[in-house]
Amino acid sequence: MTHIIKGANIPVPAGLLRVAVCRRNVPGTPSVDASALLLDAVGRVRGDADLVFFNQPAHPSGAVRHAGNGEGGGQLAEWLELDLPRIEPAVQRVLIAGSCDGGVFGAVPGLAVQALAGDGAVVAHYEVTDASSETAFVLGEFYRRNGEWKFRAVGQGYASGLAGLATDFGIVVAEPVAPVVRTDISKTSEPPPATVISIPSPAQAPAQAPAPGSLGADFAPYAQSGRGNGVVSVDVPLPPGPVIVEIRVLGDDYLSVETLDHRNKRDRLVFNTLLPDFHGRALVQPPQDRPLRLNVDYSGAWTVTVLPLSAARPLGTAKLTGRGADVLAYTGTAADVKVRFDGGADRELFQVNLHEATHLDDLSRHDLIVNEIGRLKQTVPVPDGPLLIVVENAEGNWELTAKPLPVRNPSAGQKTGVYEGRGHKTITLVNPRPGRPALVRYDFPGAKADYSLEVKTVDEYGDEDNWFTGRERGTRGTALLFADGRAEQPVRIGCSGEWTLRLLPEEEAPLLTGPAEGVGSTVLRYQGPPTLMTVQRTSRGDNEHLSAWAVNHPYGKSVSIADTLGRRRPTLGPVWVDPGGTCFVSVRAAEGTKWRLEPAPIGAAPVLGARTPGGWYGVVRHTGPEVEMVPVATGLIHVFELDENLFPHRHITASSGPYRISSSFLHVRSLGEWTIELRG
Repeated sequence: MTHIIKGANIPVPAGLLRVAVCRRNVPGTPSVDASALLLDAVGRVRGDADLVFFNQPAHPSGAVRHAGNGEGGGQLAEWLELDLPRIEPAVQRVLIAGSCDGGVFGAVPGLAVQALAGDGAVVAHYEVTDASSETAFVLGEFYRRNGEWKFRAVGQGYASGLAGLATDFGIVVAEPVAPVVRTDISKTSEPPPATVISIPSPAQAPAQAPAPGSLGADFAPYAQSGRGNGVVSVDVPLPPGPVIVEIRVLGDDYLSVETLDHRNKRDRLVFNTLLPDFHGRALVQPPQDRPLRLNVDYSGAWTVTVLPLSAARPLGTAKLTGRGADVLAYTGTAADVKVRFDGGADRELFQVNLHEATHLDDLSRHDLIVNEIGRLKQTVPVPDGPLLIVVENAEGNWELTAKPLPVRNPSAGQKTGVYEGRGHKTITLVNPRPGRPALVRYDFPGAKADYSLEVKTVDEYGDEDNWFTGRERGTRGTALLFADGRAEQPVRIGCSGEWTLRLLPEEEAPLLTGPAEGVGSTVLRYQGPPTLMTVQRTSRGDNEHLSAWAVNHPYGKSVSIADTLGRRRPTLGPVWVDPGGTCFVSVRAAEGTKWRLEPAPIGAAPVLGARTPGGWYGVVRHTGPEVEMVPVATGLIHVFELDENLFPHRHITASSGPYRISSSFLHVRSLGEWTIELRG
């Protein structure tokens, strides 16, 4: 999926990329100038040459250049070219930015950034939907990760223009000069020669940037009062992200407040209550391409106020009381929150949502922590703040009190190798022997062996990769970490209960020299040559997950050996062995799942004939001259060609062919039965 949303990332091929900063061709709208900033490991340019734009169209390395403008199909575009293999090792990120001349980005229709590979295929596309008063914009960035390149949709605006953006990344900007008026919008035009940077005049002062640990940018509250049915139109700029909408009414009539969509029709319900003299708050995501508009349905006097997230009532260890909808901020460590609700006048619904700070760009991503009818008294766990706790439905009185969990000494795990905690948390595991792998014995007592338990690794950019879930590896077992020898690894734990992670030396992994049997997730050491292996589930439970993977140090690559896909039939798979490294076999299964592994000779793989049937995962080999191969399957199928170390070095197909193959081993991974036909 090449179309991504703000904050998402996607791998891109490490070749020549053409990057378009584009917009719809609408007369009278502001023009947009594209630029690229080459940043080092600390996020700064090394000098003025690391800014590439129309007045400085090429980087000295030749790896980044401004390629002119294009027009067609109702679109305007400025083109940049990035030759990723030629970018110097000191450059870790390349920012793609734009500056707006003669207006603000909120008035630019269809603003987007799109990257194309050398063959013209779109590899990344991000459309900006939340621009407002900004005059400069970081649209996205290309960055290195584990020797590969990825693109992230950033969407960060600057109301201080290109000067403010450039200053943030280390460029010394001289006194502003008159902007260069550009009329060269054509597919064949060349950038005008110049020697100075054109700085657009500063626009309206930006909203105050969020402080570290805060939930959003501050802005001046907006208030509007009325009597009877009315419409509130917030015609002042609001920063990106959600806001708090507060309403106060006098009287005891029915109150309803709804947002209005782009067609001026009722959209989302914000308030719906019969409580007298109501004073409530709700979380609302304003549109970024038009004013926030609210329809108020009430017979008496009312006042609507739009507030920044900093106005949320703080939840702490003291009892916090309320009546009706409200927005609370929690900035402490993981805690148990005691909840009381009086049930309202007629056993009403009480509903509370939790919004983590990292997901505030999408209010649909929240955790429903309370959803009960009538009187209640209970305790719910919450992770480390900052986060928002939103009382959505509460036609009655409620109380909330946070009781933070004991904070353990963060250095204790480094000294003992044992990391303990409770609830959702991000911790950094420290390798006791940097340069070598380590085992992690994990235990999540009380958790379920499903996707509600998840542990993710986090890189230096904040990107997350799934390490394991309860569905895949159960709630207790052994896994491998630091396979690439790194000194430390941040991990994000998603679990509401207690947990323990214990680091152990790699030597504690049993040596695999022949058939082996076991239960649940574990790690085995393998010291032989590349081999085939049968993987079999021996327990008789229904739909038990079992898979085996080969992990090699020092490169840290993890390659599938076999997945039983819930079946009990033995499955044949390849064990990749790096000749200069250490091979581990990682068995992944829930704690009650029994299994058997048995190394098999290379000759155990069937030789392909004119028509060879099979099913699910398996290994076959072709021993003749180059031929055409056609895979046919009842479900999704992937075929990988293996090298001499049984590493899947070539992904041949994810669909039917024909495809040409030479003499080699093939690893087939399918969700059903398959047949491989050879032609010629």
